[in-house]
Amino acid sequence: QVQLVESGGGLVQAGESLRLSCAASGTMFRFFYMGWYRQPPGKQRELVAGITGGGSTTYADSVKGRFTISRDNAKKTVYLQMNGLKPEDTAVYYCNAKVGPSDSWGQGTQVTVSS
Repeated sequence: QVQLVESGGGLVQAGESLRLSCAASGTMFRFFYMGWYRQPPGKQRELVAGITGGGSTTYADSVKGRFTISRDNAKKTVYLQMNGLKPEDTAVYYCNAKVGPSDSWGQGTQVTVSS
């Protein structure tokens, strides 16, 4: 099982930026498919962005052009740069790692955007 620790959440005003980080354990990080998900209050968890070991990315339509996912395989860390934050981005953000049959989640970090 991969251990994931998120950091970087907080309270910001609309239009501001945050960068989330997710540090992973294990020696096979470069093979992990890493994703950022979020769960707004009262709603289901949804994929925000994902990145393969080789750096190919995918984004939810709602964040395209504002959020950027990246990874540093040497540091075993994945990042989510969030610019132009909106109140509707308010959610608990979770880091996810997939490799083979393994599917691991972090504990989540709260992002709150005030209008």
